[in-house]
Amino acid sequence: MSTFYPVIPAGGSGTRLWPLSRQGSPKFLHRLGPDERSLLQLTLARLEPLAPPARTYIVCGAAHREAIAAQLPDLPAENIVVEPAGRNSGPAIALAAAIIEAHDPDAVMGSFAADHLISVGDAFRAAIRNAIAVAETGRLVTVGVTATRAETGYGYIQGGAALGIGDAVDVRSFKEKPDAETAQAYLDSGEYVWNAGMFVWRVADLMDELRRQVPEIARLVQPVADLWPSDTPRARALLEDVWTRMPSISIDHAVVEGAAARGRVAMVPGDMGWSDIGDWDTIAEIGLLEGNRLAQPRDTLLLDSPGSFATTASGRAVTVVGVPDVVVVETPTAILVVRRSEAQRVKEAVDLWKSRGRDDLL
Repeated sequence: MSTFYPVIPAGGSGTRLWPLSRQGSPKFLHRLGPDERSLLQLTLARLEPLAPPARTYIVCGAAHREAIAAQLPDLPAENIVVEPAGRNSGPAIALAAAIIEAHDPDAVMGSFAADHLISVGDAFRAAIRNAIAVAETGRLVTVGVTATRAETGYGYIQGGAALGIGDAVDVRSFKEKPDAETAQAYLDSGEYVWNAGMFVWRVADLMDELRRQVPEIARLVQPVADLWPSDTPRARALLEDVWTRMPSISIDHAVVEGAAARGRVAMVPGDMGWSDIGDWDTIAEIGLLEGNRLAQPRDTLLLDSPGSFATTASGRAVTVVGVPDVVVVETPTAILVVRRSEAQRVKEAVDLWKSRGRDDLL
Protein backbone atom coordinates (compact mmCIF):
# COMPACT_ATOMS: atom_id res chain seq x y z
CA MET A 1 0.00 0.00 0.00
CA SER A 2 1.28 3.46 -0.91
CA THR A 3 2.26 5.98 1.76
CA PHE A 4 -0.24 8.82 2.17
CA TYR A 5 0.81 12.50 2.27
CA PRO A 6 -1.74 15.25 3.01
CA VAL A 7 -1.28 18.68 1.44
CA ILE A 8 -3.06 21.74 2.85
CA PRO A 9 -3.18 24.77 0.53
CA ALA A 10 -3.55 27.76 2.86
CA GLY A 11 -4.11 30.82 0.74
CA GLY A 12 -6.55 33.66 0.24
CA SER A 13 -7.84 36.24 2.68
CA GLY A 14 -11.48 35.17 3.14
CA THR A 15 -12.92 38.55 2.21
CA ARG A 16 -16.52 37.40 2.76
CA LEU A 17 -15.62 37.04 6.45
CA TRP A 18 -14.26 40.57 6.73
CA PRO A 19 -13.54 42.30 9.08
CA LEU A 20 -12.45 39.27 11.13
CA SER A 21 -10.59 37.70 8.21
CA ARG A 22 -7.91 39.97 6.70
CA GLN A 23 -4.95 39.59 4.35
CA GLY A 24 -2.58 39.34 7.29
CA SER A 25 -4.88 37.11 9.34
CA PRO A 26 -7.09 35.00 7.05
CA LYS A 27 -9.95 32.87 8.27
CA PHE A 28 -7.97 29.61 8.52
CA LEU A 29 -5.99 31.14 11.40
CA HIS A 30 -9.17 31.89 13.38
CA ARG A 31 -11.45 29.83 15.57
CA LEU A 32 -14.77 29.76 13.72
CA GLY A 33 -16.51 26.85 15.36
CA PRO A 34 -17.25 25.40 18.78
CA ASP A 35 -13.66 24.14 19.19
CA GLU A 36 -10.96 26.34 20.71
CA ARG A 37 -8.59 25.47 17.88
CA SER A 38 -8.31 27.40 14.61
CA LEU A 39 -9.65 25.98 11.35
CA LEU A 40 -6.07 25.18 10.31
CA GLN A 41 -5.36 23.34 13.56
CA LEU A 42 -8.58 21.38 13.18
CA THR A 43 -7.64 20.44 9.62
CA LEU A 44 -4.30 19.02 10.72
CA ALA A 45 -5.89 17.23 13.70
CA ARG A 46 -8.45 15.35 11.61
CA LEU A 47 -5.71 14.28 9.20
CA GLU A 48 -3.31 12.99 11.87
CA PRO A 49 -4.95 9.53 12.12
CA LEU A 50 -4.23 9.18 8.38
CA ALA A 51 -0.71 10.64 8.33
CA PRO A 52 1.61 12.26 10.91
CA PRO A 53 2.66 15.93 10.66
CA ALA A 54 6.05 14.77 9.31
CA ARG A 55 4.26 13.68 6.12
CA THR A 56 1.98 16.71 5.88
CA TYR A 57 2.78 19.73 3.71
CA ILE A 58 1.29 23.21 3.80
CA VAL A 59 1.55 25.64 0.88
CA CYS A 60 1.06 29.25 1.98
CA GLY A 61 2.05 32.85 1.42
CA ALA A 62 5.07 34.45 3.08
CA ALA A 63 2.86 36.70 5.20
CA HIS A 64 1.34 33.70 7.00
CA ARG A 65 4.35 31.44 7.42
CA GLU A 66 5.23 32.49 10.97
CA ALA A 67 1.64 32.29 12.21
CA ILE A 68 1.21 28.83 10.67
CA ALA A 69 4.45 27.62 12.22
CA ALA A 70 3.34 28.96 15.61
CA GLN A 71 -0.05 27.25 15.40
CA LEU A 72 1.42 23.94 14.17
CA PRO A 73 4.61 23.37 16.19
CA ASP A 74 4.76 19.66 15.29
CA LEU A 75 4.98 20.37 11.57
CA PRO A 76 8.57 20.27 10.25
CA ALA A 77 9.75 23.67 9.01
CA GLU A 78 10.72 22.23 5.63
CA ASN A 79 7.12 21.06 5.17
CA ILE A 80 5.89 24.65 5.00
CA VAL A 81 6.21 25.55 1.33
CA VAL A 82 6.00 29.30 0.77
CA GLU A 83 4.61 30.60 -2.50
CA PRO A 84 6.30 33.82 -3.63
CA ALA A 85 2.87 35.00 -4.85
CA GLY A 86 -0.64 33.62 -5.07
CA ARG A 87 -1.24 31.66 -8.28
CA ASN A 88 -4.48 29.83 -7.38
CA SER A 89 -4.62 26.18 -6.35
CA GLY A 90 -3.16 24.58 -9.49
CA PRO A 91 0.48 25.63 -9.09
CA ALA A 92 0.35 25.26 -5.29
CA ILE A 93 -0.85 21.66 -5.45
CA ALA A 94 1.46 20.86 -8.36
CA LEU A 95 4.48 22.13 -6.44
CA ALA A 96 3.61 20.04 -3.38
CA ALA A 97 3.00 16.96 -5.54
CA ALA A 98 6.36 17.34 -7.28
CA ILE A 99 8.17 17.75 -3.94
CA ILE A 100 6.50 14.64 -2.54
CA GLU A 101 7.24 12.66 -5.71
CA ALA A 102 10.94 13.59 -5.46
CA HIS A 103 10.98 12.07 -1.98
CA ASP A 104 8.55 9.16 -2.54
CA PRO A 105 7.65 8.40 -6.19
CA ASP A 106 4.96 5.88 -5.19
CA ALA A 107 3.15 8.21 -2.79
CA VAL A 108 -0.56 9.00 -2.70
CA MET A 109 -1.35 12.59 -1.77
CA GLY A 110 -4.53 14.32 -0.73
CA SER A 111 -5.36 18.02 -1.01
CA PHE A 112 -7.55 19.57 1.71
CA ALA A 113 -8.49 23.21 2.24
CA ALA A 114 -7.19 24.85 5.41
CA ASP A 115 -10.39 26.76 6.12
CA HIS A 116 -13.24 24.25 6.03
CA LEU A 117 -15.13 22.85 9.00
CA ILE A 118 -15.94 19.12 9.26
CA SER A 119 -17.91 17.96 12.27
CA VAL A 120 -17.84 14.18 11.69
CA GLY A 121 -14.15 13.28 11.59
CA ASP A 122 -14.66 9.51 11.41
CA ALA A 123 -16.83 9.86 8.30
CA PHE A 124 -14.21 12.13 6.73
CA ARG A 125 -11.42 9.63 7.37
CA ALA A 126 -13.50 6.72 6.09
CA ALA A 127 -14.07 8.60 2.85
CA ILE A 128 -10.36 9.41 2.50
CA ARG A 129 -9.32 5.79 3.14
CA ASN A 130 -11.72 4.73 0.40
CA ALA A 131 -10.35 7.46 -1.88
CA ILE A 132 -6.79 6.23 -1.27
CA ALA A 133 -7.80 2.70 -2.32
CA VAL A 134 -9.35 4.08 -5.52
CA ALA A 135 -6.33 6.31 -6.23
CA GLU A 136 -4.04 3.29 -6.07
CA THR A 137 -5.82 1.96 -9.19
CA GLY A 138 -4.64 5.00 -11.17
CA ARG A 139 -7.72 7.20 -10.84
CA LEU A 140 -7.79 10.83 -9.79
CA VAL A 141 -10.31 10.95 -6.96
CA THR A 142 -12.51 13.77 -5.73
CA VAL A 143 -14.42 13.61 -2.48
CA GLY A 144 -18.03 14.69 -2.89
CA VAL A 145 -20.02 15.92 0.10
CA THR A 146 -23.60 14.73 0.49
CA ALA A 147 -25.88 17.60 -0.54
CA THR A 148 -28.40 18.36 2.19
CA ARG A 149 -30.14 21.35 0.58
CA ALA A 150 -30.48 23.14 -2.74
CA GLU A 151 -27.36 25.26 -2.26
CA THR A 152 -26.50 27.83 -4.96
CA GLY A 153 -23.11 28.71 -3.48
CA TYR A 154 -21.38 25.39 -4.23
CA GLY A 155 -20.33 23.52 -7.34
CA TYR A 156 -21.75 20.04 -7.94
CA ILE A 157 -20.39 16.67 -9.06
CA GLN A 158 -22.57 14.23 -11.01
CA GLY A 159 -21.83 10.63 -10.14
CA GLY A 160 -21.97 7.71 -12.55
CA ALA A 161 -21.42 3.96 -12.48
CA ALA A 162 -20.19 2.22 -9.34
CA LEU A 163 -16.54 1.13 -9.40
CA GLY A 164 -16.80 -1.74 -6.94
CA ILE A 165 -14.42 -0.11 -4.45
CA GLY A 166 -16.46 0.94 -1.45
CA ASP A 167 -19.04 3.46 -2.61
CA ALA A 168 -16.77 5.05 -5.26
CA VAL A 169 -18.34 5.94 -8.61
CA ASP A 170 -17.27 7.37 -11.94
CA VAL A 171 -17.58 11.12 -12.36
CA ARG A 172 -19.92 12.01 -15.21
CA SER A 173 -19.59 15.79 -14.98
CA PHE A 174 -18.70 18.83 -12.89
CA LYS A 175 -21.25 21.64 -12.64
CA GLU A 176 -20.64 25.27 -11.74
CA LYS A 177 -22.65 27.03 -9.04
CA PRO A 178 -26.31 26.72 -10.19
CA ASP A 179 -29.35 28.93 -9.82
CA ALA A 180 -31.93 27.94 -7.21
CA GLU A 181 -34.16 25.96 -9.60
CA THR A 182 -31.23 23.97 -10.99
CA ALA A 183 -29.85 23.32 -7.52
CA GLN A 184 -33.20 21.90 -6.46
CA ALA A 185 -33.25 19.66 -9.55
CA TYR A 186 -29.75 18.40 -8.68
CA LEU A 187 -30.86 17.63 -5.13
CA ASP A 188 -34.06 15.86 -6.24
CA SER A 189 -32.22 13.69 -8.76
CA GLY A 190 -29.97 12.08 -6.15
CA GLU A 191 -27.14 12.02 -8.73
CA TYR A 192 -25.23 15.03 -7.46
CA VAL A 193 -23.05 15.86 -4.48
CA TRP A 194 -21.35 19.09 -3.49
CA ASN A 195 -17.86 19.72 -4.80
CA ALA A 196 -15.85 20.45 -1.65
CA GLY A 197 -12.48 20.72 -3.42
CA MET A 198 -10.93 17.65 -1.76
CA PHE A 199 -8.75 15.46 -4.00
CA VAL A 200 -6.73 12.25 -3.63
CA TRP A 201 -4.33 10.80 -6.23
CA ARG A 202 -0.95 9.21 -6.74
CA VAL A 203 1.61 11.96 -7.22
CA ALA A 204 2.91 10.25 -10.36
CA ASP A 205 -0.59 10.27 -11.89
CA LEU A 206 -1.11 13.94 -11.11
CA MET A 207 2.27 14.87 -12.56
CA ASP A 208 1.42 12.90 -15.71
CA GLU A 209 -1.82 14.86 -16.08
CA LEU A 210 -0.02 18.15 -15.50
CA ARG A 211 2.52 17.33 -18.20
CA ARG A 212 -0.34 16.47 -20.53
CA GLN A 213 -2.72 19.36 -19.83
CA VAL A 214 -0.63 22.24 -18.44
CA PRO A 215 2.98 21.36 -19.27
CA GLU A 216 4.24 24.83 -18.32
CA ILE A 217 3.31 24.25 -14.67
CA ALA A 218 4.96 20.82 -14.62
CA ARG A 219 8.08 22.21 -16.27
CA LEU A 220 8.42 25.06 -13.77
CA VAL A 221 7.87 23.08 -10.57
CA GLN A 222 10.08 20.10 -11.48
CA PRO A 223 13.54 21.66 -10.95
CA VAL A 224 12.40 23.13 -7.61
CA ALA A 225 11.15 19.73 -6.48
CA ASP A 226 14.32 17.97 -7.62
CA LEU A 227 16.36 20.23 -5.31
CA TRP A 228 13.98 20.23 -2.34
CA PRO A 229 15.03 16.98 -0.60
CA SER A 230 18.78 17.69 -0.78
CA ASP A 231 19.04 21.50 -0.72
CA THR A 232 15.85 23.16 0.48
CA PRO A 233 17.35 26.70 0.78
CA ARG A 234 18.56 26.59 -2.83
CA ALA A 235 15.19 25.18 -3.93
CA ARG A 236 13.39 28.07 -2.23
CA ALA A 237 15.63 30.55 -4.05
CA LEU A 238 14.90 28.87 -7.38
CA LEU A 239 11.19 28.97 -6.59
CA GLU A 240 11.33 32.77 -6.37
CA ASP A 241 12.60 32.84 -9.94
CA VAL A 242 10.26 30.31 -11.57
CA TRP A 243 7.15 31.67 -9.86
CA THR A 244 7.33 34.90 -11.85
CA ARG A 245 6.47 32.82 -14.94
CA MET A 246 3.86 30.61 -13.29
CA PRO A 247 0.29 30.79 -14.70
CA SER A 248 -2.63 31.27 -12.32
CA ILE A 249 -5.26 28.51 -12.55
CA SER A 250 -7.27 26.31 -10.21
CA ILE A 251 -6.50 22.60 -9.99
CA ASP A 252 -10.07 21.89 -11.11
CA HIS A 253 -9.60 23.72 -14.40
CA ALA A 254 -5.96 22.75 -14.84
CA VAL A 255 -6.37 19.00 -14.42
CA VAL A 256 -9.54 17.56 -12.92
CA GLU A 257 -12.16 18.61 -15.47
CA GLY A 258 -10.04 17.53 -18.43
CA ALA A 259 -9.22 14.20 -16.82
CA ALA A 260 -12.91 13.66 -16.04
CA ALA A 261 -13.80 14.18 -19.69
CA ARG A 262 -11.50 11.25 -20.51
CA GLY A 263 -13.05 9.03 -17.82
CA ARG A 264 -10.11 9.13 -15.41
CA VAL A 265 -11.78 10.77 -12.40
CA ALA A 266 -13.68 8.94 -9.67
CA MET A 267 -15.72 10.27 -6.77
CA VAL A 268 -16.13 9.05 -3.21
CA PRO A 269 -19.19 10.51 -1.44
CA GLY A 270 -19.08 11.53 2.20
CA ASP A 271 -21.63 12.65 4.77
CA MET A 272 -19.25 14.39 7.16
CA GLY A 273 -20.91 17.58 8.40
CA TRP A 274 -18.91 19.73 5.99
CA SER A 275 -19.04 23.51 5.64
CA ASP A 276 -16.72 25.86 3.80
CA ILE A 277 -17.73 28.66 6.21
CA GLY A 278 -17.98 30.93 3.21
CA ASP A 279 -19.80 33.91 4.71
CA TRP A 280 -21.27 35.38 7.89
CA ASP A 281 -24.67 33.80 7.26
CA THR A 282 -23.00 30.39 7.54
CA ILE A 283 -21.23 31.46 10.72
CA ALA A 284 -24.54 32.65 12.16
CA GLU A 285 -26.17 29.33 11.30
CA ILE A 286 -23.40 27.39 13.02
CA GLY A 287 -23.40 29.68 16.05
CA LEU A 288 -27.15 29.64 16.50
CA LEU A 289 -27.46 25.88 16.06
CA GLU A 290 -24.65 25.05 18.43
CA GLY A 291 -25.08 27.89 20.92
CA ASN A 292 -21.60 29.00 19.86
CA ARG A 293 -20.12 32.49 19.81
CA LEU A 294 -16.91 33.23 17.98
CA ALA A 295 -14.81 35.34 20.30
CA GLN A 296 -16.23 36.59 23.61
CA PRO A 297 -19.83 35.43 24.09
CA ARG A 298 -20.29 37.22 27.41
CA ASP A 299 -19.66 40.52 25.64
CA THR A 300 -22.57 40.14 23.19
CA LEU A 301 -26.26 40.60 23.96
CA LEU A 302 -29.13 39.92 21.57
CA LEU A 303 -32.60 41.00 22.74
CA ASP A 304 -35.71 40.18 20.70
CA SER A 305 -33.48 39.70 17.65
CA PRO A 306 -34.33 36.21 16.31
CA GLY A 307 -31.88 34.76 13.82
CA SER A 308 -29.26 37.42 14.57
CA PHE A 309 -25.65 36.83 15.51
CA ALA A 310 -23.01 39.08 17.07
CA THR A 311 -19.36 38.77 17.92
CA THR A 312 -16.70 41.07 19.32
CA ALA A 313 -12.94 40.78 18.97
CA SER A 314 -11.97 43.78 21.13
CA GLY A 315 -13.84 43.10 24.35
CA ARG A 316 -16.29 45.97 23.85
CA ALA A 317 -19.89 44.96 24.52
CA VAL A 318 -22.09 44.52 21.44
CA THR A 319 -25.86 44.82 21.93
CA VAL A 320 -28.53 44.10 19.31
CA VAL A 321 -32.14 44.95 20.18
CA GLY A 322 -35.19 44.21 18.05
CA VAL A 323 -33.28 43.54 14.82
CA PRO A 324 -33.85 40.08 13.34
CA ASP A 325 -31.59 38.17 10.97
CA VAL A 326 -28.52 40.40 11.05
CA VAL A 327 -24.86 39.78 11.79
CA VAL A 328 -22.82 42.30 13.77
CA VAL A 329 -19.04 41.89 13.82
CA GLU A 330 -16.92 44.21 15.95
CA THR A 331 -13.12 44.36 15.73
CA PRO A 332 -10.65 47.00 17.00
CA THR A 333 -10.53 48.70 13.58
CA ALA A 334 -13.85 47.97 11.85
CA ILE A 335 -17.51 47.18 12.48
CA LEU A 336 -19.74 45.23 10.11
CA VAL A 337 -23.54 45.13 10.19
CA VAL A 338 -25.12 42.98 7.48
CA ARG A 339 -28.39 41.24 6.84
CA ARG A 340 -27.83 37.49 6.75
CA SER A 341 -29.49 37.34 3.33
CA GLU A 342 -26.92 39.85 2.03
CA ALA A 343 -23.85 38.16 3.54
CA GLN A 344 -22.30 37.31 0.16
CA ARG A 345 -22.02 41.06 -0.55
CA VAL A 346 -19.42 41.66 2.16
CA LYS A 347 -16.77 41.11 -0.52
CA GLU A 348 -18.23 44.11 -2.39
CA ALA A 349 -17.71 46.26 0.68
CA VAL A 350 -14.09 45.13 0.95
CA ASP A 351 -13.54 46.00 -2.70
CA LEU A 352 -15.02 49.46 -2.15
CA TRP A 353 -12.77 50.13 0.85
CA LYS A 354 -9.85 49.06 -1.30
CA SER A 355 -10.91 51.48 -4.06
CA ARG A 356 -10.86 54.26 -1.45
CA GLY A 357 -7.26 53.44 -0.64
CA ARG A 358 -8.03 52.00 2.78
CA ASP A 359 -5.48 49.20 2.60
CA ASP A 360 -5.26 49.38 6.39
CA LEU A 361 -8.69 47.72 6.52
CA LEU A 362 -7.78 44.87 4.22
